[in-house]
Amino acid sequence: MKKTTFLFALILVLGMSQTFARSYRIVSPDTRLSAEINVGKTLRYNITLNGRLLLSSTPALELDNGEVWGEDCRTPKATEDSFNHLFQSPLHKNENSENQYNSLILKFRNWAVEFRAYNGGIAYRFVNRSSKKFNIVNEQVNFVFEKNHSVYAPYVNHYREGQTFEDQYFNSFENHYTHTTLSDLDRHRLIFLPMAVEADNGVKLCFSESNLENYPGLYLVGDPDSEHSLKGHFAPYPKTEEQGGHNMLQMCVTERENFIAKVEAPRNFPWRIVAVSEQDRELAENDMTYLLADESRIGDISWIKPGKVAWEWWNAMNLSNVDFQTGINNETYLYYIDFAAAHGIEYVIMDEGWAVNLKADLKQVVPEIDLPALVAHAREKGVGIILWAGYHAFERDMEEVCRHYSEMGIKGFKIDFMDRDDQKMTAFNYRAAETAAKYKLVLDLHGTHKPAGINRTWPNVLNNEGVFGLEQMKGCPQDLDQMEYDVLIPFIRQFAGPMDYTQGAMYNANRTNFNSCFTEPMSQGTRCHQLGLYMVLDSPLNMLCDSPSNYMREEECTRFIAEIPTVWDQTMVLDGVMGEYIITARRSGNTWYVGGITDWNARDLEFELPFLRADETPARIFRDGKNADKVGRDYKCGNLTLKRGEKVRVHLAPGGGFALKIEMK
Repeated sequence: MKKTTFLFALILVLGMSQTFARSYRIVSPDTRLSAEINVGKTLRYNITLNGRLLLSSTPALELDNGEVWGEDCRTPKATEDSFNHLFQSPLHKNENSENQYNSLILKFRNWAVEFRAYNGGIAYRFVNRSSKKFNIVNEQVNFVFEKNHSVYAPYVNHYREGQTFEDQYFNSFENHYTHTTLSDLDRHRLIFLPMAVEADNGVKLCFSESNLENYPGLYLVGDPDSEHSLKGHFAPYPKTEEQGGHNMLQMCVTERENFIAKVEAPRNFPWRIVAVSEQDRELAENDMTYLLADESRIGDISWIKPGKVAWEWWNAMNLSNVDFQTGINNETYLYYIDFAAAHGIEYVIMDEGWAVNLKADLKQVVPEIDLPALVAHAREKGVGIILWAGYHAFERDMEEVCRHYSEMGIKGFKIDFMDRDDQKMTAFNYRAAETAAKYKLVLDLHGTHKPAGINRTWPNVLNNEGVFGLEQMKGCPQDLDQMEYDVLIPFIRQFAGPMDYTQGAMYNANRTNFNSCFTEPMSQGTRCHQLGLYMVLDSPLNMLCDSPSNYMREEECTRFIAEIPTVWDQTMVLDGVMGEYIITARRSGNTWYVGGITDWNARDLEFELPFLRADETPARIFRDGKNADKVGRDYKCGNLTLKRGEKVRVHLAPGGGFALKIEMK
């Protein structure tokens, strides 16, 4: 071949490759993270940290008309941009949040894909630009790794031999983490999000999603075709449902469609997030889920009141030294209201039982309860009442229920037993938030999946469950390790948003003394572990789970818990190792609260307080007592003087913790 002919052929091949394949690169503001996006036969991206490959992925959307977004891509119109915006986030863990990222939008004929690079991770989402209606048969989500990394995987619960794979779509999103490897994952079990992967050199990856509105939630499974890969999975759209489940308060899917989502208008789909940290505390501070969510749809949020809650279900309404039979009756709830008022606690929750059982009708109140009278007494005492509601009972007459109880003076609802995250259920959560906001009601979405950004879009949603919280201590196996779980969730589950963990136990037990008891429950770990959780966990609507009688016997701890804020001006994670310990500092006004917890290993912690301004600052500390390893309730409270530039040293018993209050001048 002549030289000129060879050159012409080479130019032709290169030209054809440029016609059908293009490469783009997006980098984080600090330039550590980057995503290489290739568009051609497939849509593919790679994530690198400091030039080292972390994972590869080939996202796609399969439509019911045979079209696949992400395959045989024609040359897109590319738009790059940088964004840095400081905005107010008054019901969050920081008064102000910084949203800084670089973006790349690739627009095709009727769809687009958007990538964002933050200092803490990479995210992407598909965008529908068409006005035509269609169904999504499947969304391809995959993460391919070069090595057999360790993972922390929260499998769905209630999985039994003989179940069908589809049975797993009905679950409460409460489970401990299985620490295993990519190759050893159970390929037959769904993993709900967030989940974490431990890469080399201390790098951690956390996978989650944001803006989960009117779209099924993402699960991951070990890819059966690749040992070192994760594959996305979604619950198909419900075709038929029937009333049933817990006390006839749920709608159970009896048949599903052959697609996962209906699309009826141009819209953005949920963000797929890969958070990346080189130090574990960076992951615990990562706020990408909140930053990627849609802005608040409530203009005036002044009526939304976060706060603490006196809660009767966990402690089984156990009151001592009273002259009435405790239970679902006015006398019991009047007592809880008076207790809350005496300690400055903002709310009382009336949990399951106030409405007639098995009717799924929130207008039928049991005869032992006089709601208007309780509301009037609570109003006089400056306490708000929140009502528990089964999901179906709330949904079937949502507008009227919200109108009726708002006019009565009820302040919100704790909605429970959704136990699904298919498209119909995620749409319900947003519809419930919108309707509640219309009537100035706050929500605690219990029995549901992770928040995934709803708390920014609808800030009246003060809390979500989706966590294996303290309520599980009422009926868990004796050998369950809740202490390890407690030092995992600040790095994994909390990445998705606040959690209704329901801490505050006054009966505290070490590993050998713990006993699971439904009517007189206790916590694993020490008293100070329980106190530390109030700073470690994000929870704008935060429970005092134990009995008023127990709290009144422990006035020193109760006063401390009652005064702790639930939303913050500033949050800092001072130190932590995922699965071992964490130390979190939070500021409200001029007061800092610092909390730390450990697993079942005793620790001597040393940490700095970078916010100290004076040479000497007085503080008050709750710390594990000398015998807390044997008697979990043993603690010491005292004063100390903090010196700027000096480290604080605290000993933590096995399952221990500490709590520190610092009032700055």
